[in-house]
Amino acid sequence: MKLYYTPGACSLAIRIVLNELAVAYSDEKVDLSTKKTESGHDFYQINPKGSVPALQLDDGKVLTENSVIQQYLADTYKNYQLLPEIGDAKRYQVLIWLNYVSTELHKGCSPLFNPNIPADVKTKVFIPNLRAKLDFVEKQLQHTKAYLAGSEFTLADGYLFTVLSWLPHFDIDVAAWPGLHAFMTTLRARPSVKQALTQEGLA
Repeated sequence: MKLYYTPGACSLAIRIVLNELAVAYSDEKVDLSTKKTESGHDFYQINPKGSVPALQLDDGKVLTENSVIQQYLADTYKNYQLLPEIGDAKRYQVLIWLNYVSTELHKGCSPLFNPNIPADVKTKVFIPNLRAKLDFVEKQLQHTKAYLAGSEFTLADGYLFTVLSWLPHFDIDVAAWPGLHAFMTTLRARPSVKQALTQEGLA
């Protein structure tokens, strides 16, 4: 397998899962501004959407979309801690959170990275909206006391860690949410996360 990634982007969540699974894979950095890979290839030829992550399988097929790649990996390698098997009610709790992180938190951050959106609009509209969603996640972590779906690390947690790591770019201090702050401290110490940060030069 080959992971196409950009350091610190949402592809970091895929790397965390790959490390959790301890499977062999290669990687190649993508410059999202030029849509060129580190070896000089046109990234659009690999993923016509032009976005990371993209995971090229051993048969040459390419998977895209963060949540789908994560589910593929957990199901393929039958890691039922990361994603419980079909028929287990907890599976759907994990998928609920995986999708919430993707559609509400990840997409909630997207406008804040956009230089074409005026700063006052970000401050008055998008940041308050993101903070409200973080408040919701905070309540969940206060309930579970550990991870999003309970007492064990799952797919949703690596993705949440990735999105929360972007908050300093928006001058949002995660320390304002004790549960989120404790969550980040726990995950930074997790071997798969430490390894991923080191691999991407973010340690």
